[in-house]
Amino acid sequence: MAPSGGETARVRNTALHATLEEFTAEAGTRLTAETAGGAEVPFELIEERAGGTPLYCYRPLSGEFIEDRLGLLRGLDTYAPAVRALAELESVVGYLQLRGESRIPSEPRERAEVALRLFLGAVFADRSQFVFERGRFDSAYLELERSLYEGQCVNTVIAPLLGVALDPDTPELVLGDGLSLVRGETFAEAPTDAVWGDGEEPNVLAVLAAVQDRGAHPPLSLARARFRRVLTALRLFERGGYALAPLAWARADAGAWRTVALGASGRPRFVTLISGSQQDELRGFFNLICKRVPATGELAWALARFELGCERLAPFEALTDYLLALRALLEPEGPSSGRLAQRLAAICARPEDRAALAERTAHAISLERAVIAGLLPAEAGANELVDELSENLRALLRDMICGHLDADVCAVADDLLAEAAAVV
Repeated sequence: MAPSGGETARVRNTALHATLEEFTAEAGTRLTAETAGGAEVPFELIEERAGGTPLYCYRPLSGEFIEDRLGLLRGLDTYAPAVRALAELESVVGYLQLRGESRIPSEPRERAEVALRLFLGAVFADRSQFVFERGRFDSAYLELERSLYEGQCVNTVIAPLLGVALDPDTPELVLGDGLSLVRGETFAEAPTDAVWGDGEEPNVLAVLAAVQDRGAHPPLSLARARFRRVLTALRLFERGGYALAPLAWARADAGAWRTVALGASGRPRFVTLISGSQQDELRGFFNLICKRVPATGELAWALARFELGCERLAPFEALTDYLLALRALLEPEGPSSGRLAQRLAAICARPEDRAALAERTAHAISLERAVIAGLLPAEAGANELVDELSENLRALLRDMICGHLDADVCAVADDLLAEAAAVV
């Protein structure tokens, strides 16, 4: 997402530059339409002296014109991404002070909106026309960066995220706190191997940008943890075969990229498209998962087994992983054991479909012994049984983590079975 033009080499945060450039260009077009429709930019009369003779001239109050049309600008498609990008930067306070803003809002989003208005005013300062000009934009942007990153640098880590595609109209999906998913072909400065890999289609890149003190090491541990959390969220959000490439790339500011190892996380089986209509839902779901995924306990263990299953190369290799996760949640030791199939059906199927699902689940359990012995079942529909088991486990984990199901899911299932038995 590197910008074009002569100032590119001096830009530290290319993602922020591209986001603000897109917004400024669209805002300029919208403001130009306003003036073409008859709206007038207000002027003030100022006095200048040439020797001892006063000269008077009119100065366009473009900042006032922009402020009066903030409602229109908020409706632009590029407005929300620009606000989110600035809201993640605590140092935006310094820019507000630099631009002479007397009232500093306490909320990050409000600060970002004020900063965006001031930035747009700086680009079009003293202008009655709002045509986008590269030189004016770059000058205003470099002033912004100097105030944001004085004594600091932007460390960036990127990793190919395999098995997922973004809507063609979405170059970037911002997840928050410096983390985003970017269509690789739109990230002009990304290494070729990161963008293309071995496939014919460009990769989606997981990108983490962190503002740190100059000289600090890139946040590799943080990047690994957050990229893995993206995998977890995707696996729970939508059926797919997601994986991270084994190599990532890191750099400081606009310096040279260097490769770093991420470790294996499976192999993608197919590509899942995240459509434009799903992006806000995925963003919210990701942030919920980051807050609610447990670190210990049966649910955490079951989630880990589910993810191990997702990383197996063949469906039957994952069967035991899925069953172990389900046993941890639905099959306690003692007299209450042996009812996994019925409990799963009680939670995941409608009453009229429970018997059929319980039967299919019991059949999948019976196939485990053959898989352990190294014998792949030859019967038709065996792969579908494992896929169905995986989908029911995914739904169960998702509902538990999101709080839609009680933590004691085994008791919930037994209650449902008891209610059904009482009706009969």
